Amino acid sequence: MKLPLSSIAHGRSGDKGNHANVAVIAYTELGYEWLKDKLTAEVVATYFAPLGASRVERFEAANVRGFNFMLYDALAGGASGSLRTDTQGKTLAVTLLRMPIEVPADPEALVRPGERGT
Repeated sequence: MKLPLSSIAHGRSGDKGNHANVAVIAYTELGYEWLKDKLTAEVVATYFAPLGASRVERFEAANVRGFNFMLYDALAGGASGSLRTDTQGKTLAVTLLRMPIEVPADPEALVRPGERGT
């Protein structure tokens, strides 16, 4: 079964000069543990490959059930130097949260409370 990442987590993103950071925070503890194995830096790098990031690094924040991904050199010069529509990377979290991910047949313990898999 596939669900969008947004069923398991929420996020926020922004710029750090020419780099972008994308935070992903799981709704549940089991969701966090599951994402720890599934949402790797390599998966995020592949998903955002069209941005041309030089590398993607993942930092864990277990105390908030979250991960922070740094996408180095992903903003084509950053806010004042880029001709991209999203020069500050503000839409990258929403973009990542739309990524379909394979989940267990019964994802109830992973998803946002009150949301059922489709």
